[in-house]
Amino acid sequence: MITQKITPYLWVEKDAKAVADYYLSIFKDGKLKDFRKFDSDESGNEAGIETAVIEIAGMEFSILAAGPLFKFNEAVSFVINTKDQAETDYYWEALTENGGEEGSCGWCKDKYGLSWQVVPTEYFELIHSDDPIVREKAMKNTLTQKKLILSELK
Repeated sequence: MITQKITPYLWVEKDAKAVADYYLSIFKDGKLKDFRKFDSDESGNEAGIETAVIEIAGMEFSILAAGPLFKFNEAVSFVINTKDQAETDYYWEALTENGGEEGSCGWCKDKYGLSWQVVPTEYFELIHSDDPIVREKAMKNTLTQKKLILSELK
């Protein structure tokens, strides 16, 4: 049953189940909702395809493993709004280990090349503060960081 109006579809090269398991290992509240394999006759793709549907953070994502035709890039990314520095650290470390990479200003890529920004919600209070000194310091310090460190942004 479809439960949301728009569902992000993630195209990966192979092994939709492994990709689903990877994200479910990071987002502990997630669940695998569906997994299917289609052979070449069913899919029209010489190698066949696999699909998976996962739910993480209350949102469904579909995964299509159908070959190397398309790759992730920064044009599409996801923001994880974290409650505190510990949760920021958790997601940052989970996404950048085992082949992920750090970017700047809270941006990183996971091992599949999908872009994420890991942002403590308090960050938005700082950059939208009524106090221009607070806003300026937060923005200036953001530009010097990879993972966002709240104590340095204040």
